[in-house]
Amino acid sequence: MTSLHGCTALITGASSGLGAEMARQLAPHARALILVARRADRLEALKAELERSGVEIQCHAADLGDAAAVERVLEAVAKSGVKVDFLINNAGLGDHGLFEGSDWQRVQAMLDVNIKALTRLTHALLPGIIRSGRGAILNVSSIAGYLPMPKMAVYAASKAYVTSFTEALRGELRGTGVLVSALCPGPVETEFGSRAKRPGEDDALPAPDFLKRPVEQIVRDGLRGLERGRARTIPGLPLAVMMFLTALVPIFILRPFLGIGARNARKK
Repeated sequence: MTSLHGCTALITGASSGLGAEMARQLAPHARALILVARRADRLEALKAELERSGVEIQCHAADLGDAAAVERVLEAVAKSGVKVDFLINNAGLGDHGLFEGSDWQRVQAMLDVNIKALTRLTHALLPGIIRSGRGAILNVSSIAGYLPMPKMAVYAASKAYVTSFTEALRGELRGTGVLVSALCPGPVETEFGSRAKRPGEDDALPAPDFLKRPVEQIVRDGLRGLERGRARTIPGLPLAVMMFLTALVPIFILRPFLGIGARNARKK
């Protein structure tokens, strides 16, 4: 990780899954890590694990769905004097099921975390990242952002925002020395799927095994893609090819197929 060596990285959603793995893979190369997530006990356990590599670590327990909590994190980081030059917006929430049956508080939390917190953290930290002359932003999006997805309508729309926002930032920051990339994984074995399920569902995110990738490989591909200057990284060749081909199909051809799952769910 030549361009990320000696970085100071702030990672959201760092208590498990992709976020925790990001911290593990960056720890041998980073100067400092700032870990942000809701569960303080998980953060402290990860800190104890990673401090053996000699990296300086801060932990901030915060619900990023709470705007005031986001501001408290930013204030604490500013007071610490640590200058963030690598922002990893990984925290995200999902929901699976017909929109009409969704719980509004859950929908609101999804919008607050996936869009508002990501945007606010980027807005607050970007000036310092630009001043560093060597910074980076990695936004964790999803292949769900490539298409409208019935039964995941709000989640897919939020990830479409993340991907579009990342592309726009990338254009604005060209020539500044700041790397900007979106990591767009497909199915992954983390707590995300179980948390996205609604009561009574067997599997919120069914997918064939050949499309799934280990967390370690997804993170490795995302960091490598960022360093190589890729705008987007879709981990795994089969999934990347599938999404490339899907992008070539006009939306009017796809529309009749998009609603099949929703119609079946309504029949049940």
